[in-house]
Amino acid sequence: MSLPAPRLVHAFDMVVRLDPILEMGPGRAGRRRIVPIVGGTVEGERIRGEILDLGADWQTIFADGLAELDTRYALRTHDGALIEIVNYGLRHGPPEVMARVAAGEDVDPSQYYMRTHCRLETGDARYGWVNRALFVGTGGRRAASVVISMFEIC
Repeated sequence: MSLPAPRLVHAFDMVVRLDPILEMGPGRAGRRRIVPIVGGTVEGERIRGEILDLGADWQTIFADGLAELDTRYALRTHDGALIEIVNYGLRHGPPEVMARVAAGEDVDPSQYYMRTHCRLETGDARYGWVNRALFVGTGGRRAASVVISMFEIC
């Protein structure tokens, strides 16, 4: 049996606006924090619209600096469909680079690792294809936003 290798097809780009980080303190596995998601944009050939002012990234920062990203938020397409986004990822890099990212500097994302896998869900038949697809993304952190390019795994 010969299995096909997956292909990645660009699906959309997101700019996710963030409120200041809420530090929870140490948890069972590492430092816990909540990053409120307060809006943004989605641009792509098949999906475009706005990130809604709801949701958050529930992060765990481990002792070695690895950030585990666990987000849940939503978008409204340009034609009114609501799509839930559940996005899980990892961010890490050299300590001096991650210190610059944490300070809000505009650091080239090629200097650190930020990758995600994403599930989208909707009840709107026009976008039903998202319920049957998996997505992976590459991202970068800015002072008050995250930029993510999402790719459908085909």
